[in-house]
Amino acid sequence: MRLSANNRLNPLTLRHGTTYTPSRTSPPVRLFDDREDRSRERDPEPRSPWPLATRLQLLRNTLRPTPHVPLAMEGMNLFAKLEYVNPVGSIKDRAAYWILKRAAERGEICDETTVIESSSGNFAAALATFTHLVGLRFIPVIDPNISGTYESFLRRICPTVVKVEERDDTGGFLKTRLQMVKQLCATIPNAYWTNQYENRDAMEAHYELTGAEICAGFDALDYAFIGVGTAGTISGVSRRLKERYPNIRIIAVDTEGSVIFGGAPGKRHIPGVGSSIVPPLVSLARIDDVVLIPERETAEACRELLTTHGLFVGGSSGTAYAALKRYAPKMSGSRRPTVLFLCPDRGTPYLDTVFDDTWVTRLE
Repeated sequence: MRLSANNRLNPLTLRHGTTYTPSRTSPPVRLFDDREDRSRERDPEPRSPWPLATRLQLLRNTLRPTPHVPLAMEGMNLFAKLEYVNPVGSIKDRAAYWILKRAAERGEICDETTVIESSSGNFAAALATFTHLVGLRFIPVIDPNISGTYESFLRRICPTVVKVEERDDTGGFLKTRLQMVKQLCATIPNAYWTNQYENRDAMEAHYELTGAEICAGFDALDYAFIGVGTAGTISGVSRRLKERYPNIRIIAVDTEGSVIFGGAPGKRHIPGVGSSIVPPLVSLARIDDVVLIPERETAEACRELLTTHGLFVGGSSGTAYAALKRYAPKMSGSRRPTVLFLCPDRGTPYLDTVFDDTWVTRLE
């Protein structure tokens, strides 16, 4: 693949920590070296007798319903849905499983497929785990904002990890990651991009799984606060909840510096919520209102959830909690509203960021 001076590949951080920066005259990127290929020829891994779709279907048993727990909050009946109870540790487990399952059922992936995806952490961890369990290759494309916990996990389970270092025109890394994904897909045989940003299977996952669980757990629900990144969660959950509770208000939660709802682009430091592109799936969501939260407020909310409610959760959870507190004065009515917010992941990957005093003081 030849690249012009204005379209060079960003530096790749490959396995074993090596870095490769292609020049104009560099040969096509090769992510699996000859020694690995020859090793596979000499000692091929045993093939499962089960078709790929069947092997993926068996993983469904790991995705059990996640709990919703009541929290003490003046003026409302508040519940947190703990999505970090999913097997790999986040709400992204649902979309990763569903996308792979549906792709296998349609014949879009097979045992020779290399799955490729851009991720800030959770989705990559879920894909890495599920592809490993069913014998597929997976290449995550990450950036410097990823937590050390997630990066360490990916480098232990994935033969190849690609890390971009160059910021895009919005000050973030998403566009750079997506460009890299497309270049890798054009270079690697049998590549499959799960494309969580516009794959409707991601929406379907949350309609069929997350949304259905919520409907089974509540007789009535007045408000749902849902963080938006790729928009797969809010598109699927909102559509399911609007069917079950016609009068519910779906509040989309975004972060300052994100462009999803028309905000000015800016540097963002907390992954999991916000985006430097408008994800196509957001047009399918049924949203009643939007709340933007600054990152410093997200950090404060994460700490409050831990010290006041005993929930050790990540940045997108804190952002949703901060949003519902801001929105509380607008919740009018003759009775206490029933309010739900999603907690997509646990706080462990954020110990060096939102739970670190020095790091938080550097936020604008």
